[in-house]
Amino acid sequence: MTAKDTTYIKPPMEVLYAKELAALAENDKGNKKPEGWLLSPKSIKTFILGSKAALKLGKEKVEIEQKFYGDDSLVERCIITLAGNRGLMLVGEPGTAKTMLSELLSAAISGFTTNTVQGTAGTTDDNIKYSWNYALLLAKGPVPEALVPGPLYTGMAEGKITRFEEITRCPSEVQDALISVMSDKVLSVPEFGEAGFIFAKPGFNIIATANIRDKGVNEMSSALKRRFNFETVNPINSVKLESAIISRQAGGMLHAIDEKIDIDEDIVELLATTFNELREGVSREGSKIESPSSVMSTAEAVSLYHQSALTAYYYEADISIDTLVQNISTTVLKESKDDLPRLRNYFNTIIKARAEASELWARFYEARKWIK
Repeated sequence: MTAKDTTYIKPPMEVLYAKELAALAENDKGNKKPEGWLLSPKSIKTFILGSKAALKLGKEKVEIEQKFYGDDSLVERCIITLAGNRGLMLVGEPGTAKTMLSELLSAAISGFTTNTVQGTAGTTDDNIKYSWNYALLLAKGPVPEALVPGPLYTGMAEGKITRFEEITRCPSEVQDALISVMSDKVLSVPEFGEAGFIFAKPGFNIIATANIRDKGVNEMSSALKRRFNFETVNPINSVKLESAIISRQAGGMLHAIDEKIDIDEDIVELLATTFNELREGVSREGSKIESPSSVMSTAEAVSLYHQSALTAYYYEADISIDTLVQNISTTVLKESKDDLPRLRNYFNTIIKARAEASELWARFYEARKWIK
């Protein structure tokens, strides 16, 4: 577990894992490394997927923990994509750690993750390329000090990764502005005349993310799609693995508040089982379940456990099953009230059957009164 850091609510990856990155850099000699990268592809893969053996950092030994769980080959393909000339597009259901993976890649390649465009319906060319300090522009004209670099400008000028979150939520004209940049690796600033060309330095590339559920918001053009290699980040389909993620991520957030907070592994497993079954539409016994339309992602499960544990911490109690079910109910109802009967049916069939053999599942079943 990473050391407690109270400087930030959510430390950027390059801060959170600074010691690991330093240890990997110190032991990276002899590995092939693309120009402009801080670490080699081998070390980046180790940074994301972890290492069994600790690495030396001076006289200290540093454990490299696993940060992304899922398809290991996907991580390798993502790294190789970024070593080439094509951008990387991570797609999948909400809450499948697309953003986290893009942050980990950016931290290991460029050393920072904050060179980011957050795509929205209001995103404009100015937000991604550059804008102007209009007071200086009026006083001195289009001089370099009047220009305010955007994430794309910064990435190209400094040879860094530019992260583009929720790209399909941006208007089509903003998406199309990326086509020439990704093809020619040059950004034009017409106000500077003949000198107004920013040529991308080695190390520049784009990592974009898009949710499958947002596919119809602003569909990407075929021309832009051809500039990316697409990788699908699938939901976790293992209860054991999902439990480990909930324990690790929720534990990290809770330990930032108080290192004495313990994780209740039994409740974590119950929660992981519930989310996995509702998401997959089948119980561990093989019975079919009508899945709710809301997102039952691992990220939602982490947040739900964290919220339930905070309630227990601040009110000086153990995690309440009643609180857990209340939070599950609000999560399921995010999309539609029509999902409420589906959740009730899940409790009245699958959970009821398990309640006969387990005290914890019996308490879980009794708390169905909060599904309303």
